[in-house]
Amino acid sequence: MTRHAGGEPWKIGVLFSQSGCMAVIEETQLRGTLTAIDEINDRGGINGRPIEPIIYDPASDAQSFGRYAKRLMVEDGVTAIFGCYTSTSRKAVLPVVERLNGLLWYPTIYEGFEFSRNVIYTGAAPNQNSVSLCRFLMDHYGTRFYFIGSDYVFPRESNRIMRELVRHSGGEVAGVRYVDMNARSKDFAPIIQEIRHLQPDVIFSTVVGEATVHLYQSYMDSGFDPRVMPIASLTTCEAEILAMGFDVGEGHITVAPYFEGIGGSEESSFVSRYKKRYGDDQPTNTCLEAAYFQIHLFAKGVEEVNTLDTDVLRDTVLGSEFEAPQGNISINAVCGHADLWTRIGRANRRGKFDLVYESTSRVSADPYMIGYSRSVAAVG
Repeated sequence: MTRHAGGEPWKIGVLFSQSGCMAVIEETQLRGTLTAIDEINDRGGINGRPIEPIIYDPASDAQSFGRYAKRLMVEDGVTAIFGCYTSTSRKAVLPVVERLNGLLWYPTIYEGFEFSRNVIYTGAAPNQNSVSLCRFLMDHYGTRFYFIGSDYVFPRESNRIMRELVRHSGGEVAGVRYVDMNARSKDFAPIIQEIRHLQPDVIFSTVVGEATVHLYQSYMDSGFDPRVMPIASLTTCEAEILAMGFDVGEGHITVAPYFEGIGGSEESSFVSRYKKRYGDDQPTNTCLEAAYFQIHLFAKGVEEVNTLDTDVLRDTVLGSEFEAPQGNISINAVCGHADLWTRIGRANRRGKFDLVYESTSRVSADPYMIGYSRSVAAVG
């Protein structure tokens, strides 16, 4: 659908949960999206026309994501949708945008091994997080891992990848457990007992949403010491640390393209603008940052071609670059994923992360890990 100049807004769809178990992180992605939209509209919009978001709350229900995606495209006339955190919700939206030729902008780390011409993936793929995290953990803590994840596709597939990395690098997986998306403290009690019995060197967590809070609180209540056996995660960011309490999160490890406070003029101004809008006590995070910069990438592409036609816009976006808060990023022209930075942080008592590793440049997306050995020792 081509838009012609005339002052009417550029309508886009926005799907992030504002309620339910995933709201703790998806609400921040919504905020990042709206922050970027306001910045663009305050500067006069795109080619003189404002961005108008049509927002629905899927309430952490995957089927609702699919229904709302169809509603956005069929009833609201939207072709570009920004949203989804879990892979389950993305997979619910995917057949809709593929069938109706829309473009989903997906700002969340995920398990990789997927490609669609109808998705722009702006979150990290496994080669941009799991590889470096595995190497760091084995070098600094030991070779015995315990896996715990929420029971859906992203944790199971991410654990498959991490298991290969660990085993092919001379380590072992001492145990694996999965919990319901709505898990509470009582659900972690037998897992904590098993961890105490097995005594792994590190806990690798792919638990998401509110359940993350209960996992880390259960860990602390059990008297474990993160200096000896930390929880290392792909998913625990500043939003979850804020929810669980800074003392609970202190000492634990996360890998992500972005952490608040990494420095640089773009990052500093981004944080300042965000806190001015939402409060000094509201931290930014990696999923929020991706939701933010993908709106700017979208606007850059639309400004160039002056249309929301999916085929035209996608071809323009592929290969484009942007100075994001994390640093210069680009959309890989081969796979439609973002080339991002890799950073590993350790949570401190202020609810932020102290960097313990940072890539020297952005890491090219390789969602199928074609260019990677399964042994981290063989990776530079």
